[in-house]
Amino acid sequence: MLAEKMKGLYPTAELWSYSSGEELLASRQPPDIALLDIQMPGLNGMETAKRLREMDKDIAIIFVSALEDYVFQAFDVGALHYLVKPFDDRKLAEVMARAARQIAGRQRQPEKPKLMITTGGEHISVSLLDIVYAEVFNRKVILHTLDSDIEYYGKMKELEKKAGSDFYRPHRAYLVNFHFIRKYDATTIYLERGQALMAKQNYQDFVKSYLRYNQRNVQSTGADRGGSEWKTRSL
Repeated sequence: MLAEKMKGLYPTAELWSYSSGEELLASRQPPDIALLDIQMPGLNGMETAKRLREMDKDIAIIFVSALEDYVFQAFDVGALHYLVKPFDDRKLAEVMARAARQIAGRQRQPEKPKLMITTGGEHISVSLLDIVYAEVFNRKVILHTLDSDIEYYGKMKELEKKAGSDFYRPHRAYLVNFHFIRKYDATTIYLERGQALMAKQNYQDFVKSYLRYNQRNVQSTGADRGGSEWKTRSL
C-alpha cells in the first residue's frame, strides 16, 4: 500500500489519505506534497491538482496513475513527477527525495521583510514575496501582485533597495520579481501576470542576474532526507 511505503520512507512525516479530490480540497489545508491518481471519484486528479495549485503555488504535486495519457497535462499544473504504475520502490524513493529537497529548500529560505506603505489613507503591509512586478505611473508606484494592484506614492529606487537580489530593475519604470518570470527577450519580460519593458542597455546584465538567481535556487534545494518535516496527502 502506498501509505505504508510512504511511512517507511519518512516516519516523521504527517500523512493523510482522502477518498476523493473534493474531500481533500474541503480540508482547506494545502499539503506540502500531494500524491494524486488520475481516476478518482468525482473530480479527477488533474482537476484536483489545478485547484490545489490555486490554493498554494508551492505544493509538490506527484501523479501516481496507471494512465499514461495525462503525462503532458501534468506540466500544465507544474507537477514534480508523473509515476506510471507499476513502479518499483526505488523509483518512488527517488521522486520523494526530490520533493523533500524542494520543501527543505523553501523552509531554509529567510523570511522576506514586508513593505509598509500608505495608500488611500491606510497603512498596509505587503509581502515582497507576493509582488510579481512594480511599475511607476503618474508619480505613483504600482505593486502588481497575483490578485491585486496597489498604488502608493513612493520612489522606485527605495523599493528596489528593499526588494533585494530576487528582484531586478530592467527599465527605469519597472522592477520585476525573478520568481514570476515566464519568458523574456531583448525588449520585454513576460511574467505570470503582466509584462515589463527591458531597456536595451540592461539586457546582458539582466540575463546574468537571472542566471545567478536560478543557481541560488538550485543550490538551496540540497537537503538531507532524514531531517525533513513536511505533510503529504494522497488519494
